[in-house]
Amino acid sequence: MIVQRSLFLLTVALKRVYEPASRVDGARVLVDRLWPRGLTKERAAIDEWLRHLAPSDELRHWYHARPDQWDAFRKKYLKELAQPECQDGLKKLYELSHKKKRLTLLFASKNEERNNALVLKQLLDGMRKPPSGTGPGAVHSLRRREAAVRRR
Repeated sequence: MIVQRSLFLLTVALKRVYEPASRVDGARVLVDRLWPRGLTKERAAIDEWLRHLAPSDELRHWYHARPDQWDAFRKKYLKELAQPECQDGLKKLYELSHKKKRLTLLFASKNEERNNALVLKQLLDGMRKPPSGTGPGAVHSLRRREAAVRRR
């Protein structure tokens, strides 16, 4: 399954990592914490692996046990994305989205309709408000604050 939406010149697609790579995928970014079972690096053909953008193990297990709780999962996941440890991964994702005309977010989940890659796609498409404290501007602000603290 491929889901696409254009925003200006950027096309963000979602695709299971087990599906064959295609030249129309553009930059292929794996957004899962664990490497997909039974898949070689060559067959996955990924350009980036942003494992720190994946939901925590606790949240992943929680959602797996409650697949009908999509809204609650999404809300909890956005909170996790607002944490400092996700900032570098979000910055990299935003940079890739600005450098490439096509970007494919890869996931291993069997749930192709509702997964963490969809939430990240929505952030890139601007369909949803990013969590406070994330995005390129927030990363720049964070670095300024860190530099100010070091100067003290």
